[in-house]
Amino acid sequence: RAGVGNIGIIDNDKIALSNIHRQSLYSSSEVGKSKVAVVKKKLNLINQNTIIKSYKLRLNKINIKKIAKNYTYIVDGSDNFKTKFLLNKYSIKYKKILIVGAINKFDGHVFTFDFKDKKTPCLRCFYQSEPSDEILNCEAEGIMGPVAGIIGNIQANEVLKKILKIGKDLNKNILIINLLTLNFRKVAFKKNKNCSCKKH
Repeated sequence: RAGVGNIGIIDNDKIALSNIHRQSLYSSSEVGKSKVAVVKKKLNLINQNTIIKSYKLRLNKINIKKIAKNYTYIVDGSDNFKTKFLLNKYSIKYKKILIVGAINKFDGHVFTFDFKDKKTPCLRCFYQSEPSDEILNCEAEGIMGPVAGIIGNIQANEVLKKILKIGKDLNKNILIINLLTLNFRKVAFKKNKNCSCKKH
């Protein structure tokens, strides 16, 4: 809807009934279908001028370069830290703009990393060690549906601000929201002197 000309979507998963309440592009009639195929079809209906490329696979260290080299902005909505740290490492190396979202229960986090700026810390600077994926497990922990939509919209807003070169983005900050208490916090953080990103 915003006129972005080229979008790539990657996911190897199929739609499950438990996805419907938080993944608003899907309906119960589409359970069992490929997520990326359904998203591509619906986005093409919204704007036929946008080029939508779908990748029905799981991102890994072998295929990431071939896929991600085609995009300026990388928006992460994955549910595991292995993928998040893989995107972090790739984005540092190739000076990409990485926008990371994470959700759990009533909580959401958003990071924006502009690795063209040498002073930008990375995801590993914040976490230091790789957390357990249980933090992101929506099936086990549960998730209030609107949290996913709000975090996704904030990520989209970050991309649009970067494209249009307007406003103030979240680079060098984390946005932490809790929809149970309606508490929103923006916390600054710096490069960790022991992090490997210091070399870049």
